[in-house]
Amino acid sequence: MPDNKQLMINRIKNRLTTRQKEVVSLIAAYWKKLLAAMVSMIVVAACTSLSAYLVKPMLDDIFIKQDRQMLVIIPIVAIVVFLLKGIGTYGQEYLMNYVGERIIQFYRNALYQSIIDLPMSFFQKEKTGVLMSRITNDVNVLKGMVSNAVTNVVRDVFTIIGLIGVIFYMDWKLAMGAFLVLPAAFYPVVVFGKLVRKFSTGTQEAMADLNAFLYETFSGSKIVKIFTMEEVEKERFQKKTDTLFNLEMKKAVFKAMSSPVMEFLGGLGIAFIIWFGGSRVISGESTPGTFFSFLTAVMMLYDPVKKLSKLNNTIQEGAAAVTRIYDVLDEPCEIVEKDATEPFDVDSFSVKFEQVKFSYSREDEPVLQDVNIEVEQGEILALVGKSGGGKTSLVNLIPRFHDTTEGNIYIGGRNIRDLSIKSLRSRISIVTQEPILFNESVRDNIRYGRLDATDGEIEDAARAAYAYNFITGFPKGFDTVIGELGNRLSGGEKQRICIARALLKDSPVLILDEATSALDAESEQVVQKALANLMKGRTTFVIAHRLSTVAHASRVILLKNGRIVEQGTHDELMDKMGEYYKLQKMQSSNNVIDSRCKGEAYEYIKGTA
Repeated sequence: MPDNKQLMINRIKNRLTTRQKEVVSLIAAYWKKLLAAMVSMIVVAACTSLSAYLVKPMLDDIFIKQDRQMLVIIPIVAIVVFLLKGIGTYGQEYLMNYVGERIIQFYRNALYQSIIDLPMSFFQKEKTGVLMSRITNDVNVLKGMVSNAVTNVVRDVFTIIGLIGVIFYMDWKLAMGAFLVLPAAFYPVVVFGKLVRKFSTGTQEAMADLNAFLYETFSGSKIVKIFTMEEVEKERFQKKTDTLFNLEMKKAVFKAMSSPVMEFLGGLGIAFIIWFGGSRVISGESTPGTFFSFLTAVMMLYDPVKKLSKLNNTIQEGAAAVTRIYDVLDEPCEIVEKDATEPFDVDSFSVKFEQVKFSYSREDEPVLQDVNIEVEQGEILALVGKSGGGKTSLVNLIPRFHDTTEGNIYIGGRNIRDLSIKSLRSRISIVTQEPILFNESVRDNIRYGRLDATDGEIEDAARAAYAYNFITGFPKGFDTVIGELGNRLSGGEKQRICIARALLKDSPVLILDEATSALDAESEQVVQKALANLMKGRTTFVIAHRLSTVAHASRVILLKNGRIVEQGTHDELMDKMGEYYKLQKMQSSNNVIDSRCKGEAYEYIKGTA
């Protein structure tokens, strides 16, 4: 067991190293700007070292020897040194920020592209707020490592090298004594850095959890208020902020400790230099200018070393963020395309399920078993049954939101696994129970079905969806922004815009997932007319509880516990007086007209099964 544990630890370390190498290689891609930034840093380091050296001639030549010529030369040199240092500082800051922002842009884009390409199963197990935190919070932490830490590390290393050169040039014996303290000064950098990284991971996870909580409570504000749960949610939020506060304070403790520990160790070094260097000046082995120039260089040397301690904390936080970012980027996609997918070029858009079995994971019980269905082009297949029977799971297999565990699905005689996902989904439209719209104009939401559609085609689709009249009644008509998730529209209006979007896409295969179950009877009548236009000539799968969306189907399939228990026309199943008959009677108990009646308009029922 210990060997297995150690093997796992080694694998994790190797994975982290690989991820960090990827970050470094990405940074190195901007080598030209990095080279220019490095030249700027060398200028800054050289000017810093030279400013320390200027203390010697200033004391020895101006104050002790009282050389008037040096009184003019040294101030001019100082002005030039600090001017060059300022130019170098600007150059390094601008160039490194450019590189940093480009890296951040890359990771934001990469994360979004990776997340948006992942299958539906990923979104079902991950919280939206956590994913948002990856793109915002974690990437911002990484920005600190790239923009600030890398800049300061390179600059401070050059500064340390330059100041060490000045120190040894001034007095190598005194320099050797001073460097006895440096190894001890670097010790807290390593120890505290590890602890900061540990708590930084915790704070990032707590922040992601907080984001997820905020998203859920803000999105569900109506439910929170109707159940008067404001105080409960406030208490839950406070507990989460308490957790975040405690983790932040633990991290702050070790970040704060690193600086005073190094200050104390630096003080020991300065005390030694004053004692030993002062002795050499008194004995005549060194001059006051040499000593003070040396002391200035040493004090300036401890400053970048101390900064490196703080930068190490930033780097450790960034390393933790890298781990969390790559956890998403490395997420395997369960929906895999073949290397050479075939073009989707068929004459018929019939759909066939052959011995299909499906479960969401290997550990879960199958939600579909032994499903065999053939739906001809233009046929309307209604899927009915109690909630949890597998209806939505079945239709989600057609566009490959999930893949079958066993068996195959064919469209036009072609196995959908042999087709490219893009070409497959371009032939399928979906209208769901919960209308999904974007905070854009009505026109843009309908155009989402086909981006190259003209304004005329958009208006025609709106007319066919019985949406044109209410859209033109808005102050800005088709240019009206509908709010987040279309919250400025009624349920029926939102659904008709979704139908217009599907009409514009003009896909030969259509899935209606309880598209009218959330509507009132009046809205449903209008939406049913729009759906009738949408279903014309299309291979349609209708998931429904209400009779109004079942009675006109070509065929009805009843699913129970993931299996097909009955299938046939509505009248045939009613005559059997089996499971379907019982289901309809449950609905008819609400004083509904006999479900076998079909007029020129569909009969409607109240409630759901």
